[in-house]
Amino acid sequence: MGQISTYLDLLIKWNAKTNLTAIRDPEEIVRRHFGESLFAAAKLYPDDPSAKETLIDFGSGAGFPGIPTKIYVPELHVILIESQNKKATFLREVIRSLGLKEIQVHLGRAEQSALSARTVIMRAVEKFEQSLPVAASLVEDRGRLAVLIGAGQVEKTKSLVPSVQWGESVRIPGSEQRVLLVGKKDAELN
Repeated sequence: MGQISTYLDLLIKWNAKTNLTAIRDPEEIVRRHFGESLFAAAKLYPDDPSAKETLIDFGSGAGFPGIPTKIYVPELHVILIESQNKKATFLREVIRSLGLKEIQVHLGRAEQSALSARTVIMRAVEKFEQSLPVAASLVEDRGRLAVLIGAGQVEKTKSLVPSVQWGESVRIPGSEQRVLLVGKKDAELN
């Protein structure tokens, strides 16, 4: 819990000067950002919280859901992709302050990287319809694409990336409209 408290303090401090997240209320930050992120982490890694695989947080922004997932699964190798320098600087400060290992920040556009991972996750990215296929292209064969979205985006998400075999959406506790949608990338469909 200490790492989350330190992270929250840093986010509030930086958010006063730099627009990292539109949500400013600490309780709402905990509920929405940390709650959604930790819910996704628990769903993605239910049996083995010591998973030794790579996770890409596509469009990491203020580090959600990548950094809370790393806190939840310490053995996970995490790559935070962020194209804005000020946000990448914040991410590096959080990583340093929390003493996290096996986590890196990739400053730049995902489509111009040669990165790939077993699991790619995205939440609250700009230009969702253009970003989703790019995120899917980073998923290794038989890997997973996870998205935290509004319930009204589920069918559109499924249609944008037909190379992913989507599961059923799971409602995020405490939310009326937010869901986690996870799909598997099948090598034969690509």
